[in-house]
Amino acid sequence: MSQLRTVQVLGGGSAGSSAHAGSLAAGLVARGVRVTVCAPAALDRTHDFSGTGADFAPVPRRSDPAAVAALRAACSRADVVHAHGLHAAVRAALAIGGRPVPLVVTWHTRAHAEGARRRLLHLLERRAVRAAAVVLATSSDLVDRARVRGARDARLAPVAAPGLRLPAGPPADKLRAELGAVGRPLIVAQGSLVPHHGYGTLLDAAALWRLLDPVPLVAVVGEGRDRAALRRRITAEELPVELLGDRPDAAALLAAADIAVLPSRWESRSTVAQRALRSGVPLVATAVGGTPELVGDAAALVPYGDGEALAREVARLLVDPVARDRLAVAGPRQAASWPTEDDTVAQVLSVYDELAVG
Repeated sequence: MSQLRTVQVLGGGSAGSSAHAGSLAAGLVARGVRVTVCAPAALDRTHDFSGTGADFAPVPRRSDPAAVAALRAACSRADVVHAHGLHAAVRAALAIGGRPVPLVVTWHTRAHAEGARRRLLHLLERRAVRAAAVVLATSSDLVDRARVRGARDARLAPVAAPGLRLPAGPPADKLRAELGAVGRPLIVAQGSLVPHHGYGTLLDAAALWRLLDPVPLVAVVGEGRDRAALRRRITAEELPVELLGDRPDAAALLAAADIAVLPSRWESRSTVAQRALRSGVPLVATAVGGTPELVGDAAALVPYGDGEALAREVARLLVDPVARDRLAVAGPRQAASWPTEDDTVAQVLSVYDELAVG
């Protein structure tokens, strides 16, 4: 049998999808598959796709004729084209141009938009999933969404998050002292400062945590367009919240927390949730998207947008060391049930074999 040839197409989306594509490329190459990664050049510098043994073809994150032509040339001899994300899927479908090359789409995350942009997003979703022979969705709600949008074949593919090892960094006591969290609880949230990550709700909860003794310190790791608005509210309401920006020791800081919080409007397989559970840090998260199936009974879940519920659940854990210990033990146990990178590669390769033979 001739060597299977696949092209991995990225559009410059989330860091998680790029890391997954790099892990997948390395695993496929190790199994004898000829892999070409098509992505903006900056992604190769960040994720070193070339270092996996894959070929790398720089393709700009555009849908103009030149970019589509470059992608078409890269896909011309592929047995299977695999697009990561909806924008990449639409571009890949254009590049294939009606040729009998099966397209696999991994749907990693949901975008959020309102009004006219929301309608355009739904159109993009329909075009992407209908172009695919198989949609691999990272959570069950995305499987359902793909089917509603007209996917011919949508399957659950809970991808492994590569590189989630226990953190190396400064000792927890040193980090806590640096933040001023000695003798008081440390609550940590991580993620870009954008509306759908729910930081407005987190600030609602922080206002209630001022009634606790001692008052917890809330540390938020991440950057984004909402920083100025969040900072204004923190200052005006004198909230016990520090916006720390992006930090290279983010994983170690999360591991130093008494409680991690994830107040998002939607998540698939949150890297923050995975890091918290692997590190044995009690997690309070919103019961949205793929989070409940990711964490099982190893985290406390609250409704999205309910600051009082978030504040109440965190306060309960802070005064109940037995409950915290239970979650600390349950987290690594739940993490052991997640698919490995080898599991993910094996699932994808079985789909490729199925399509290539078909």
